[in-house]
Amino acid sequence: MGLPDPVLRRLAGKPVVLDGQTLAPDLQLLLRLQRLLRKRGMEVAELEQGRRDLRDSAVLVGGDQPIGAVRQLEVAGLPARHYLPRAASGSGAGPLLLFFHGGGFVYGDLDSHDAPCRLLAERSGVPVLSVEYGVGPERAFPGAFDDAEAALGWVLAHADDLGVDPARIVVGGDSAGGQISAWVAIAAARAGIPLAWQLLFYPATHATRDTESLRLFAEDFYLTAEYIAWVTELYLPTAADRDDERMQLVSVEVPDGLAPAYVVTAGFDPLRDEGEQYARHLEAAGVDVELRRCPTQVHGFLNMAGVVRSSRADVLVAADRLGEVLGKG
Repeated sequence: MGLPDPVLRRLAGKPVVLDGQTLAPDLQLLLRLQRLLRKRGMEVAELEQGRRDLRDSAVLVGGDQPIGAVRQLEVAGLPARHYLPRAASGSGAGPLLLFFHGGGFVYGDLDSHDAPCRLLAERSGVPVLSVEYGVGPERAFPGAFDDAEAALGWVLAHADDLGVDPARIVVGGDSAGGQISAWVAIAAARAGIPLAWQLLFYPATHATRDTESLRLFAEDFYLTAEYIAWVTELYLPTAADRDDERMQLVSVEVPDGLAPAYVVTAGFDPLRDEGEQYARHLEAAGVDVELRRCPTQVHGFLNMAGVVRSSRADVLVAADRLGEVLGKG
């Protein structure tokens, strides 16, 4: 993947252009190699095999990301990792990114998202606390959301021990973790807890989605529509589950005092439109929102930043923004 761009283009094949966007050549090549090697992306699989596949692929594409230190913790009874950058900004109590991993609510753990947490922390200078919430179907809906709210409560109660300024806490995550983070921010605002920011990578926001991006990118771009439908049926088996406000963020009542949001979407992602719809929903309610589409990327690019140059470049933009907003003072 470190070959010069012209060579990558030749190996990747004819440019893939959809919806006025061109897929990054290095990602196109990665997806081509995945198919040739019969490696699954985010596709329907036997549950435990799918979980192993995600962890294994995350190691391959995440790379060896340097970090100052990593501490193993237990947060509200949940496994967690505290990533401490080598050059944290400021002195005294500082900021913290409370991170929730993606994986469709049924995959994902600390290991699957170890590399991106290291990269975000080291690049931004903001410590990251990654929490492994309970995934389904073993931990049924709304267990993941309950776990995440409990994790925030634990962080607030242990802010002194963590060296955290309670006024400088960010919630963030990718995909399902982005949806969980968005909900935690809403719950915090409703409870009068002032969070500093939200960092949402291609969040899921609409359990009964019917969008153009879902149709355009239903297959061949890592996350498939078939997988989304399978996960929805597995994690949200009833209509009541799917209609719950936590799963319908695009129409949720936005509380006063909701933290500013930085929403990152990927151009070739079935979830692209609902993430952008949520950003517009917040903006219409008066929330300070920055929406950034990465038009050459696919769902999951946060995890690919170790070997895919184009993905890394887009992740670093978000990490730098995190550092600008919270890394000083």
